[in-house]
Amino acid sequence: MKLGDTVPNFTFETNLRKNQNLHSYIGDNWLMLFSHPADFTPVCTTELAELVRLAPEFNRRHVEILAISIDSSETHRFFNGGNNLPFEIIADTDRKICTELGMIDPDEQNSQGMCLSARAVMLFGPDRKLKSKILYPATFGRNFVEILRMVDGVQLGNKAPVATPVNWISGDNVIAQPSLSQKRVINELCGGDPNKCKVVPLPSGKRYFRVIVGDAYLQN
Repeated sequence: MKLGDTVPNFTFETNLRKNQNLHSYIGDNWLMLFSHPADFTPVCTTELAELVRLAPEFNRRHVEILAISIDSSETHRFFNGGNNLPFEIIADTDRKICTELGMIDPDEQNSQGMCLSARAVMLFGPDRKLKSKILYPATFGRNFVEILRMVDGVQLGNKAPVATPVNWISGDNVIAQPSLSQKRVINELCGGDPNKCKVVPLPSGKRYFRVIVGDAYLQN
């Protein structure tokens, strides 16, 4: 899938339910759909434990968490010890969903010689469109604190015409998008106060690097 594509409205089964379609599951929320290779594997165990810890943070951002792996729903129920995870796990035993979404890692195989899913993360908006994605090999564990930062930045860019600089975290100053006129920057992002737009001097002399101080852009 490419950024801006609408996620297919596939029907799936999880450790908790059957015959659920994805668009209804998303509802009016955001969705983080993430794949992990298999249950009872060490890297996956560390990732799922971290997501249990961070689940309230995703919930605060109105992001539903939905996992997917190649194991069965029965295996998922056994793995998580009685359905006590704060999110569900899709059973993709035939790899149909992972293949359609580009989540298969051809270089990693199980003991039966079947390809595992990679460590993919796809963030969808309430409009069901793909807003961001990452893709790691099966051997490399993800940083879900960084993924939370990704959620913050993508949701911010969805709310206001701003961009975020390197190493930005929520609460830091942001940057006006270069396509905006200075008038729009002042009126829409700075609440009409020109002092809240700081142009960073550059060797080229160009004035495209405009830092927005404060959070007036969030009030619109």
